[in-house]
Amino acid sequence: MESFTERVITIIQHIPAGKVMTYGQIGQLAGSPRGARQVVRILHSSSEKYNLPWHRVINAKGEIGIKAEDAASHQKWMLESEGVTFTDRDTIDLEVCRYHPESF
Repeated sequence: MESFTERVITIIQHIPAGKVMTYGQIGQLAGSPRGARQVVRILHSSSEKYNLPWHRVINAKGEIGIKAEDAASHQKWMLESEGVTFTDRDTIDLEVCRYHPESF
């Protein structure tokens, strides 16, 4: 049986370009409905090792969760380069851009 961490990594690896998922959505799909903070931890510790498309993971409000201005700007640029558009309030319309995988 796969661990929660392995399921999270697999889910993130499958987010297609131009789509996003939320931390909580990934946690729930991986088996922990309240696992958003665990997803953040996994992204922080495993993005480079597994070459994860970390920039496709955002918060439930459709915002970039990174607080560091340079990193947030980089994430926004990466998403825009994949065709994701932002509102005038720097949020992403989750109705349009959220990825809904069948299952994992």
